[in-house]
Amino acid sequence: MGDPKIVPRPEHVLSRKLIDPEALKVLYRLNQSKYTAYLVGGSVRDLLLGRKPKDFDIGTSAQPYEVKKLFRNCWIIGRRFRLAHVRFGEKTIEVATFRRQVSAEEAADSPLQTLAPPESDVAAPELEDARDRLIHRDNTFGTPEQDAFRRDFTINALFYDIETFSIIDYTGGLDDLQKRVVRCIGVPEERFQEDPVRMMRAVAMAARLNFTIDPPIEAAIAAHRSDIARSAPARLIEEFYKLLRSGAAERAFRMLAEHKLLEPISEELQEHAGDALWQSLGALDAYRNRVDSAPEALTTPILLGSLLMPIPPAARAVTHPPRWTDDMKKEPRISLGLLPLARRDIERLRQILGLQRRLLDAKLAPRAKRALMHKGTFREALTWLEVHGQAPEAVAEWRAFTEHAGAHPVEQGEGEGEGDRPRRRRRRRRGRRRPPPQSPPS
Repeated sequence: MGDPKIVPRPEHVLSRKLIDPEALKVLYRLNQSKYTAYLVGGSVRDLLLGRKPKDFDIGTSAQPYEVKKLFRNCWIIGRRFRLAHVRFGEKTIEVATFRRQVSAEEAADSPLQTLAPPESDVAAPELEDARDRLIHRDNTFGTPEQDAFRRDFTINALFYDIETFSIIDYTGGLDDLQKRVVRCIGVPEERFQEDPVRMMRAVAMAARLNFTIDPPIEAAIAAHRSDIARSAPARLIEEFYKLLRSGAAERAFRMLAEHKLLEPISEELQEHAGDALWQSLGALDAYRNRVDSAPEALTTPILLGSLLMPIPPAARAVTHPPRWTDDMKKEPRISLGLLPLARRDIERLRQILGLQRRLLDAKLAPRAKRALMHKGTFREALTWLEVHGQAPEAVAEWRAFTEHAGAHPVEQGEGEGEGDRPRRRRRRRRGRRRPPPQSPPS
């Protein structure tokens, strides 16, 4: 560690006008409360590259509950990595306290994750070594310099100081931005054993930014790619969905396949990584890149289908028995290799695909079209047709029809398909009111 490289405002292109206004509010309030507060990570990188960041993260010397005292709209989340989320309506600004790398002695005091099978009493030496480096807790606070060196890649360790409007670089990230290279901070083998998902992130970042990968990273991936199977399946599927939404899914999955990183996650995906998959992901990227950020129309079932449908049906989804065999009432889970697939997403994808034939039916009557529009999966089905259907005329016709139908709302009772007209409910006839019984004369 040494003195950082500080780039004053006249020598860089990052302007406060490009920063989200809510992120500026958080930065200013932390700064006014005598805390150090920087814009950190990917947002600084993207702004320097002239790209629009997907989010604006903040690093600060304030600890999570000190942040909470400053913002009524703040929630503390996480256990392994405690964060403060400051919410402005649907927008969330993530605030993380500066942290430092956990020492070997501190790591030894933390609970160890079991890597060997439950029935095994002795773990292999290489598993013991990897287990020692795996990070389980990351709430050890530190200085901005320590925080920079505990990050994964140099281009993600840049800080923007809201007080001086300068860029702070401890790790050489500015030089790597100019060289357009993804480089690890520290020894790649050790950093990937601390968090194996970093291997996937290195490839994804290079694909998204069109950067090259530093040769030591490629060598470390070749040596330790099997370690990615130790990652939590929920984290892996989350990373996959991020890739599919990135607008560079085809290039990212090509690079993952070239580095054989798909194999320990899903052998089926690695085996069938070919032209059909590249065509599907290329169509997804073309739709995504029409706008700056991922559109809401790209829902999880559509992303999942873009990945699954090019794979032969026999290898798409594997059903596993319940984890506890004595619990026969527990439904089996569906997965693609290690990737857990939500049953609701699979079912919704099935419904989306089931509507494609009717969307392509040129002879469909207007009444039947209105009925189709009222189905819950109609908009997703139309998005699928636009992404993968290769039928622009049909898509244009449906867009025009839905706009016209929106301008002329459907009357009550309309919208059902032919032959499905609702029966009129017969009005119940009220019986004549009988006069009250009269008491007999006395």
